[in-house]
Amino acid sequence: MTHRRVAIEINGAVQGVGFRPFVYRIAKERDLTGWVRNDVNGVFIELEGPSSAIDDAIGRLESELPPVATIDHLEVRELAPVASREFEIRPSEPGGEKSAVILPDLVTCTACADDVTDPSNRRFGYPFTNCTNCGPRFSIIGDLPYDRPNTTMRDFVMCGDCAQEYTDPADRRFHAQPNACAVCGPSITYRRAGSSIRDDAAIDAVIGDLEAGRIVALKALGGYQLLVDATDDDAVRRLRERKERPAKPFAVLVADAEAARRIVHVDKGAVRALESAAGPIVLLAERNDSGLAPSVSPPTSTVGVMLPTTPLHRLIAARFGAPLIATSGNLTDEPIATDDKDAVERLGAIADSFLTHDRPIQRHVDDSVAWVVESETRIVRRARGYAPMPIPSTRSLPIVLGTGAHLKNSIALSVDRNVFISQHIGDLETVRAEAAFRDVIDDLTRMYEAEPTVIAHDAHPDYVSSRYATEGDRFPDERRVAVQHHHSHLASCL
Repeated sequence: MTHRRVAIEINGAVQGVGFRPFVYRIAKERDLTGWVRNDVNGVFIELEGPSSAIDDAIGRLESELPPVATIDHLEVRELAPVASREFEIRPSEPGGEKSAVILPDLVTCTACADDVTDPSNRRFGYPFTNCTNCGPRFSIIGDLPYDRPNTTMRDFVMCGDCAQEYTDPADRRFHAQPNACAVCGPSITYRRAGSSIRDDAAIDAVIGDLEAGRIVALKALGGYQLLVDATDDDAVRRLRERKERPAKPFAVLVADAEAARRIVHVDKGAVRALESAAGPIVLLAERNDSGLAPSVSPPTSTVGVMLPTTPLHRLIAARFGAPLIATSGNLTDEPIATDDKDAVERLGAIADSFLTHDRPIQRHVDDSVAWVVESETRIVRRARGYAPMPIPSTRSLPIVLGTGAHLKNSIALSVDRNVFISQHIGDLETVRAEAAFRDVIDDLTRMYEAEPTVIAHDAHPDYVSSRYATEGDRFPDERRVAVQHHHSHLASCL
């Protein structure tokens, strides 16, 4: 029987998704030795053992992926056997050029949702429950590789129970970087009119406000949201007036797909989109008997509906028991607030109360928006749940920065075989929006340590995104490429 050792390099969405314990289990089942680790490019593996067992393991790496993992590129190289005696999960390797895929923030999985609603579970009612199949990623990571010290969870020291889960390859929370519980993790606080309430009682206070028609500012996954009773027309109108949003439709949060069916027409494709790991807002036709306030989406016959994205949303939606407006925590044409002090300053004139928490948000990430065409999910606004997942290329690319449009802006950055597309930034009509646009560029180029060799921008000279590329001496003329935006529209459709 042939004895071999191979090196396997895997690129794709393979960090923070339970990929290393997945490799560990396959290696153990096939009696293979070696090791697996994360690095700044993806996952690196060395396997040693019988040739047939190695071939089987490589096949299973591609065919039995963890639920939210994807492989864009897998390369195998033959090595000289070293007679290793065990298989181990090694610490991440920080050095080298960065090209690893950062996973988006993912909706709470069924297993974690069960933990939160099970009175006998130690995470019963805990609003930050997560595992490797769900939870925050892009909104908390500060640097590659995706390890806890590189996230906003760095200052939360795991208790003994959480540490045991984190270090057990057989546990679904093995190396789940945001892993925490009520003993050691983030906590929530309700604030209104000088009063402060913590933990479970804070949710009760929020429910009381919503039932009274008040507006609540909620610190969510990628920024603040504004919540109000979607069946109370006076409350919705008050939100429109304070937010300076006279007509644009609001998104509606409901507890589950059955609740969605009571307000919109839902088919199988819509359920798939609503219940997907991305959990976007889905645009659906409103029922005549929806019971929603007329001012929720006055110009259209459709309603943007979403299911709870985090355990905190689940707890609020379940206790309130009726549809809620869940809209971006901002004024029109401004980015959503992420910092607590900034949120109070910007949203204090809109919200009657705040439900906040002490886990910092690394970057703003709005909710994604989608619709369903012939049972397929089509993205209208690409943000939470999708960004910054790349478009893979079949070949290595030069580092190109695309500064995007003036309206509904996102930026793009090509690194190695991937084109990373940022989260939705929005219309670049305000000073705050322009600052957010510049921050996103700085953030993405810093994360991947990427110095653009070419910058592509709109041919319109007065767009904020064009001025960024052409102002001063940031980029010399030979590195700038102006693109007519109708050409971009056609190219993106193709």
